[in-house]
Amino acid sequence: MSNITASSLSYQVGNDSFEGYLVFAADHHAPQPGILVAPNWMGATEDAVAQAKTIAANGYVVLVADLYGQGQRPTSGDEAGAMMMAVKDKPAEVQRMQAALAALRTQTLAVVDTANVAAIGFCFGGHCALELARSGADIKAAVSFHGTLDTTGAYAGNTINASLLVLDGAADPLVPREQLAAFASEMNSKGVDWQIASFAGAVHSFTDPKANNEGVAQYHPQVTKRAFKRMYQLLDEVF
Repeated sequence: MSNITASSLSYQVGNDSFEGYLVFAADHHAPQPGILVAPNWMGATEDAVAQAKTIAANGYVVLVADLYGQGQRPTSGDEAGAMMMAVKDKPAEVQRMQAALAALRTQTLAVVDTANVAAIGFCFGGHCALELARSGADIKAAVSFHGTLDTTGAYAGNTINASLLVLDGAADPLVPREQLAAFASEMNSKGVDWQIASFAGAVHSFTDPKANNEGVAQYHPQVTKRAFKRMYQLLDEVF
């Protein structure tokens, strides 16, 4: 991945400044599909950028979204939790995702095929990706890795344009199991193209190599491999 580079990308959300990271192949000049990545509750970290580089190496221009604002970087789980809850289920959640999506499409550092863009997210970011789709955003797909599936429901009608993929840890204690049935019912009522893959033995944060809270949030390399394979299959279909 020596040709994959990451550059900071500043953009505005209203009057506030945000700073994400654009990750792309520096030696590739033809348009590539765009992937908006909503990171976990720790925000746009070096780990999130490293993960984005792996995704970009598969032929995408990736923007790691900033969900908290320029210079607002949590340094602990307590800080991350407080910053996340100030955004989750508030209008700011979708507003910040929409602004990052626009920034991905309009930036000039890499050439994005603006007709082929998807959103993915991890934990809190998974919720953000699904809410962006629920808001009617012009994206081809939204993928949630071990994110909650609840919604504020503050969106009009059958507005979901994206194909949705939920990648769930079947033993995840932080995503109530009843949310899966509620999500399926919601999506069926709106005629959405959706899938849920629930992986045995996986708990929360199964894609995070640093997650080591046994039985709660724990890395699962085999499930991570399977989950990303499902994501790439969907992206191939919708693009």
